Amino acid sequence: MAADREYDVALFGATGYTGGLTAEYLARRAGGSIRAALAGRDGRRLAEVRERLAQHNAAWSELPLIEADASDPDSLRRLAESTRVLITTVGPYIKYGEPVVAACAAAGTDYVDLAGEPEFVDRVWLRYHAQAPQTGARLVHCCGFDSIPHDLGVLFTVGQMPEGVPLAIRGFVRAGGRFSGGTYQTAVTAMGRLRQAAAVAAERRRREPRPANRRVKGVMGLPRQEALAGGWIVPFPSIDPQIVLRSARALDRYGPDFSYGHYLAVGSLATVAALGVGTASMVALAQTPPTRKLLLGLRAAGDGPSPEQRERARFRVRFLGEGGGRRVITEVSGADPGYGETAKMVSEAALCLAEDELPELSGQLTPAMAMGQRLIDRLSAAGIRFEVREATRTVG
Repeated sequence: MAADREYDVALFGATGYTGGLTAEYLARRAGGSIRAALAGRDGRRLAEVRERLAQHNAAWSELPLIEADASDPDSLRRLAESTRVLITTVGPYIKYGEPVVAACAAAGTDYVDLAGEPEFVDRVWLRYHAQAPQTGARLVHCCGFDSIPHDLGVLFTVGQMPEGVPLAIRGFVRAGGRFSGGTYQTAVTAMGRLRQAAAVAAERRRREPRPANRRVKGVMGLPRQEALAGGWIVPFPSIDPQIVLRSARALDRYGPDFSYGHYLAVGSLATVAALGVGTASMVALAQTPPTRKLLLGLRAAGDGPSPEQRERARFRVRFLGEGGGRRVITEVSGADPGYGETAKMVSEAALCLAEDELPELSGQLTPAMAMGQRLIDRLSAAGIRFEVREATRTVG
């Protein structure tokens, strides 16, 4: 039984950049009440992380260390069988993630990650979504800035709207900060696998059931000025709208007819043009092995923004919800989105799975499906703001 495991939460990838930040947050947040462990492939580096964590939490000076490697299934099996919840920050997930998911699905271990990779998430659904309920495993992806502010922000907005009516919500994302080498490596890898990702997504669409008597759809539009976003907006085809729409298909509270549009907010039309040209150029270069290798060599995994750079970073996601004669503007905001707040989000998600009374669900789940309001409450207490900015009646 998972309740009888040696640990409540284990962190795989604690020696990496984001993994280290996650370990620090857990050390400060968990106190001595959580039975935790650190896992990775290098015992010496794990010991160095533990020594650093003891400065935040003296009780963690003797924290258990588990050597495990994504290329060693036996080590991952032992790791998964030792803990109730496993956090993994080891990416790119399309390269290193599946063996960890496989071990958790087989062991009945709850799993959380920071994946923002649609191909990986779809492959997990195809291969493990049906197996996980046999063991009771909850497989929850995208528990960082991809996609908790957006998934839970829409859930929060829906909660301010009338029930049983068609709802239309638009999200406008504004975020700043420098990304890490690991994030860069993941992005380039994904750009080089667009055809594979499209094929896997098509297979998932073919096999995944859709809700009966309800309609859920994504919407897109042309770049335009949007006063609510404070500038220009462009459609943002990240994994975030996919996660929102999956939550909407699973949860009746989103109404009989639900639509969602996801946009990036930028300051000017010139920025819109620069984003388009820059993204198109990187996608083109990522399609062939020589140029993809060149791109990957520009940034090494493991480095990241300094504490001073993270201190200056902020994010804000505004949502406009309309339906049933009501118009609502909400906002989710916080500090450094990619690292400090992401470490907070994935840690609180893992603690939520370990400690809170949640719906009896299993398989591949979104954060809104698995944890919903419980996780909103945790993140609000931890300093991420969920706010209603405006609520008005509409005519007609």
